[in-house]
Amino acid sequence: MSDGTREAATPDDAGEAKTPERIRAEIEHTREQLGETVEALAEKTDVKAQARERIETVKEAVAEATPESVGAGVQQISATMRTRPLPFAAAGAFAAGIFVGWLLGRR
Repeated sequence: MSDGTREAATPDDAGEAKTPERIRAEIEHTREQLGETVEALAEKTDVKAQARERIETVKEAVAEATPESVGAGVQQISATMRTRPLPFAAAGAFAAGIFVGWLLGRR
């Protein structure tokens, strides 16, 4: 009875008896594959390591942000504010309302 999970027979399986050396080699190969699989699963479930990698990526991106690129970003925002002031004014009014509400709530 075959449940379909066994791999296709190889020429070695088709009537030749396996030698102990061949069996040992297959066992060692299977152990190596299992070890690699376990390492890959452990790496995927290691949340702290993933967070550290993400932090390092962000640090590198911040380090690469030059003053010129920051200046260009500021210039782009200021140009957008001049051409479309309404969204920025609305956002500023909203932030001011939140600040006033927070101040009144402290009393």
